[in-house]
Amino acid sequence: MSASPAVRSLRAAVFAVLCVLLAAGGHGLATGQAPPLRADAVGVLAVFIAACLLGGRERSLLGIGGGMLAAQAGLHFGFEAARPRMTMTMHGAHMTHTHAMTPHATAAHLAAALLVTWWLRRGEAALWTLLRWAGTLVPGLVAWWRVRTGTSSAPARRGAVRPASVPARPLRQVLLRHAVSRRGPPAGLAYTP
Repeated sequence: MSASPAVRSLRAAVFAVLCVLLAAGGHGLATGQAPPLRADAVGVLAVFIAACLLGGRERSLLGIGGGMLAAQAGLHFGFEAARPRMTMTMHGAHMTHTHAMTPHATAAHLAAALLVTWWLRRGEAALWTLLRWAGTLVPGLVAWWRVRTGTSSAPARRGAVRPASVPARPLRQVLLRHAVSRRGPPAGLAYTP
């Protein structure tokens, strides 16, 4: 089952917003200042486009995790580049303050990315389950509605010969046209009282 453009856009938007919120929150906690809004907007747009291109089908936990880690790394470097630099002059030398990736900061980024990946995978599984259910339920509802109202979605062709009277099939036959009935005792067994 492949995703329609609307479903693809919805999934990409959720993924992009969560990625940018996670990266901006971690960046703000680590540096003490939030990234500029323009950097957030560019990050959302970049991740949204990438997620739209890759979101044609259901993704596994590994696929979502890889995308999340790649997006986090890209957003980290993008936010670092967009952050205004504070230069200090100390004894005639210029010092630039940069945000280094310490081991505990890397572990925090990984733990947050893994948690969001697990959460997104659960949402992905739920969405695809709903889409599959809708794919099987909607044709049955459409058939029920056609029988109930007596309408047909096929346009009448010009010059087509129609029988004088077409008997309407009962609703049960329309809804259960693929059902198999196997009631009664198994064949070949003799029952004696």
